[in-house]
This record gives sequence, structure tokens and C-alpha cells, in this order.
Amino acid sequence: MENKVNLSNVFGSGKDGRVLKEDVMRLLGQISTAPTSTSYTPHKPFTQCQVSHQLKEDQIVPIRGYTRAMVNSMSEALKIPHFGISDEINVDALVQLRQHLKQLGKERNVKMTYMPMFIKAASLALAKFPSLNASADANFENIIHKARHNICIAMDTPGGLVVPNIKNCEQRNLWEIAEELNRLHEAGKRQRLSREDLTGGTFTLSNVGAIGGTYVRPIIFSPQVAIGALGQIEKLPRFDMNGNVYPAHLVKVSWAADHRFVDGATMARFSNLWKEYLENPILMVSEMH
Repeated sequence: MENKVNLSNVFGSGKDGRVLKEDVMRLLGQISTAPTSTSYTPHKPFTQCQVSHQLKEDQIVPIRGYTRAMVNSMSEALKIPHFGISDEINVDALVQLRQHLKQLGKERNVKMTYMPMFIKAASLALAKFPSLNASADANFENIIHKARHNICIAMDTPGGLVVPNIKNCEQRNLWEIAEELNRLHEAGKRQRLSREDLTGGTFTLSNVGAIGGTYVRPIIFSPQVAIGALGQIEKLPRFDMNGNVYPAHLVKVSWAADHRFVDGATMARFSNLWKEYLENPILMVSEMH
């Protein structure tokens, strides 16, 4: 040991992990600047995440229930020519609105998340772009523009991924959407979603960002023609109009559409309008029935 340093405790930055002079000097610098009562502890090597229930042998899991339904729907989705578009939304104003609504929600006993706002903004935008709230008939001879906005929500449950829908979003306000969303979440946790909850959807939003991830590549939920997927809300530096840096709340959205029936310009205009509602929520509120 030179300079009373155990070389086994030194991280070697040289070839094949060889300890260089700079490595020793770096360690000595750490020791000299640290409190005398604290001893140096070498970094533990990287290990994989702990698995609570490590399998000792292969396990056969039958494909049933929600998983079977997802296998069928995703197999159909492979037949769809997808195209995508992504954007970034500044949700500073939406964050402030939610803070106010959270307090009101406590009085109403309704949990208000961002999702009801995303859903309502989508419904308002769909009213002006009905070709995205649509499906083709069985013979692909006609496109049916749906009058009702039954917006599906991709939901993680103990039984697997399910996609229930909130009926008639065009007729509901934020509180009514939030109440129904909370009901569906509770039913999903208990695996008690009804057939009515799971059928009749016309458009889908996936909030996978609530679990993690920034960019998402969504897959259309057949026979629908469009889907949106949201990443997590992040606080990142951006420039204002005067070139000054400020902290902004941002969320990434990725849209996918069936290119047989939806062109890129329509999808982009829809996305721009949805973005406008979220960046200026007073506009969204003013257009609610």
C-alpha cells in the first residue's frame, strides 16, 4: 500500500481496469476533503434490480381473459398501415388549473388528475375533426364518423392491459369525466369491468407516462383509426419570447393514425388544436357545453 491506500479500493480507469496514478491521486483528494470521521467506502459494483420472486424453472401461463383479447386486437392492428406524428406541449397553465381543481375535488370527493383534461381537450378537437373519431365498415366501402366520443383509456390492471372507454365525452364536463375515469380505474383494479365498459370505443388515449417514459409509439386499437400516447410531465429549461431561460412543464405526445383513412395534414391540425386547448385551458373551458 502506497500513501496508506489499499489499491483494491481504487477504481482503475486504465486498460483492463488497471489502476493509474491519476486514480490514486483522485482517491487521495476525496479522502483529504472528506470529514475525518468518515472513512472511504468503495462503490459497489452495478447489479441488476432485485427480483422478488425469482423463477427456479420455466412457467407456463395460459393466454386468457384480458390477455387473450389483447392478443386478438393487436394481431388485427398489425394489418393497419400506421403513420405517426409527435409534439411537445407546454402545460404550465394546465398545472396551475389542476392545482385549483384538486382543492375543489377534495370538496366534491373527486380525484382530479391531468387525464380528464387531456380527454376533454381531445373530445373538443374531435368535434372539429370527426374523421379521427371514426371506423370503416366491414367491406371497407364507407367511413363512419361517430357522433359519440367514447374515448378509450389504456389501463394497466392486475389482469393485464385493458382499454375501457368513457362514454359520451362530448356531453361531459371535467368533473363528470373524472368521476367516470375513477370508477373505471377502481373496476379495473378489481377486474370487474363490464362488457359495456370495454366495448363501443371510438378513439384512444394512452397515459403510459404515468408509469414512466417520455416518448411512446402507440398502436391503433382496431377498428378505430387514431390513438394518442402521452409521456410523463417533465420540468425542463426552455426559452421565453425574450430569450430568457425558464423552467417549463412539458409533456410529449405521439399520435398514430390509419393512413388508409387519415392523412398527415389532418392529424397535424388535430394535434395543433388539442395542444392549443391544453396550453390555453381557458379556451378549453370556454368551449365546454
